[in-house]
Amino acid sequence: MFKHKETRICATVGISAFLLYLAIHFWPQVATLLGTLFSAALPLILGAGLAYIFALPMDFYRHRFFPKSQKKWVAKLRDPLCLVFSVLSVLAVIALVIGLVVPQLISCVRLILDLVPTAMRSIIAFLDEHHLLSEDVLAILKDVDWKSRIGDLFDVVTNGVTGVVGVVINTVTGVISGIVTGFLSFIFAMYILLRRPQLERQFNRVCRCYLSHRIYTKLAYFISVTNDCFHKYIVGQCVEAVILGVLCAIGMLILRLPYAAMISALIAFTALIPIAGAYIGAAVGAFMILTVSPLKALIFLIFLVILQQLEGNLIYPKVVGSSLGLPGIWVLAAITLGGGIMGILGMFLGVPLFAVLYRILRRNVKNREAVQAAQEAAAAPAKEAPEAETEKPL
Repeated sequence: MFKHKETRICATVGISAFLLYLAIHFWPQVATLLGTLFSAALPLILGAGLAYIFALPMDFYRHRFFPKSQKKWVAKLRDPLCLVFSVLSVLAVIALVIGLVVPQLISCVRLILDLVPTAMRSIIAFLDEHHLLSEDVLAILKDVDWKSRIGDLFDVVTNGVTGVVGVVINTVTGVISGIVTGFLSFIFAMYILLRRPQLERQFNRVCRCYLSHRIYTKLAYFISVTNDCFHKYIVGQCVEAVILGVLCAIGMLILRLPYAAMISALIAFTALIPIAGAYIGAAVGAFMILTVSPLKALIFLIFLVILQQLEGNLIYPKVVGSSLGLPGIWVLAAITLGGGIMGILGMFLGVPLFAVLYRILRRNVKNREAVQAAQEAAAAPAKEAPEAETEKPL
């Protein structure tokens, strides 16, 4: 429609500025429209995320299920069977962690509540022995039935949680919407995984038809780097978590610490969160062991500090750090910013996203430096040529 490149650029800038003005002027309507579109596309977004997670064990099984076989029945059964094994593997890991951690955590909380009355009586006796409180205050504290008070407090908390859960359950629309969203997300993820080769070919055809070769090349490179970073990060974190959990279990069994299996599973699960996960697992594990023996809780903390140093200096750099190529300071920055923006989810996604930006920026800087070096090398003979002409032999 436009003949000249400058005219097309001016038209593009003008249309973009006009659309930006409309978006700012009618922002409430635009925000409502965007929210509606996001809600409608939420099952597809969640489905794509589930598909990416399930694809990792699916690829693992695919490479081991008769990968070199040319039989038709093997080719037809390979993807469905690998998908079933992938889903079962992920669900089994989640069920194992929940089954090991949650019941023991509830038991520890109840045990702590049972130990509080004895601890309070000891504190009151200490205060009375050293005359730190008046007789009236001590008499009031001694008359308190701490066990019943703690039980009442636990009942209040339980009833409060039950009431909140009841309100949520009574919100039928929200529950049904969540179930439908989860079901549609799962179905969409299964469809993506079973039709992945066809979807990749269709995506490439559309991009090549509607994008210039230069933009298509950059987009393909960005997708490749993003997939590589996320794949290496997820696989590396899972391997590192398993190694850390196994080492924690072995050490706790050698030291004869309680709750070895449950705390090791918790440590392995929280290790998926970079840096902060270790402290979360250590706090919960020490709290559980504290219900059995304060000395063993101290021994556990010392052991975990040593294990974390071993993991941070030897295991993590070899398994995760070297694969991503992201310096430690940027890992810390990614976790801080991601956690501040999106909480726990941001801690998970911050590191691979920073790794993507770091790799793209590093390649761009190297390309620019190469171009500048080539330009300087080409300009150097031109500057030296006049001086060479004016030189005369002695």
